[in-house]
Amino acid sequence: MPSKPELLTPTNCQLIIIDQQPQMAFGVESINRQVLKNNVVALAKSAKVFNVPTTITTVETDSFSGHTFPEILAVFPDTPLLERTSMNSWDDQKVRDALAKNGQKKVVVAGLWTEVCNNMFAFSAMAEGDYEIYMVADASGGTTQEAHDYSMQRMVQAGVAPVTWQQVLLEWQRDWAHRGTYDAVMDIVREHSGAYGMGADYAYTMVHKAEERVKHGPRLEPVAAGEASAAE
Repeated sequence: MPSKPELLTPTNCQLIIIDQQPQMAFGVESINRQVLKNNVVALAKSAKVFNVPTTITTVETDSFSGHTFPEILAVFPDTPLLERTSMNSWDDQKVRDALAKNGQKKVVVAGLWTEVCNNMFAFSAMAEGDYEIYMVADASGGTTQEAHDYSMQRMVQAGVAPVTWQQVLLEWQRDWAHRGTYDAVMDIVREHSGAYGMGADYAYTMVHKAEERVKHGPRLEPVAAGEASAAE
């Protein structure tokens, strides 16, 4: 890890999304797969809000892994998908070129699987490209809990910084006085942050009396059983 701690900012890092594809997700056992998808989509939306350069790479799409989660592609509809054969993204020159073009040495990583594609990429990018790696533990997954955990430990021992998707989002936001991104950040929180998001919705509507996020039909008042027919 860097000898001098430095916060992530929207202008000092980039994001790479590695092999977030169905067949890869099928093998994940370290995290609930729906939670995994929620987290990586939230991370993608966060990068979009803060204009963080983002690379998406895929492996054996047609022959094995299937297409990148459509929710990610909806966030980045114009971003090229860098197809590979190697499990190690660093082995593909397109990936190296994309990282170099983005120009930031801090690389936030969310990929499948932790113990293979993430591990290989992290070590290679650090050793050969002099990149700093920030591994998003809850937007990545391994084939077993042990595979994920020990791989994370191995990477941390080698200097990788472990982070979570919400940690990255809030580090990019940093100050609630940054009004230009405030509403978009809160939209992500309310949709993807579980109890935190529910609490934000509650505070907006019940405390601050804001409109509900979603328009819906009329709310009918309670009627005791039998009274409706009697009223008719």
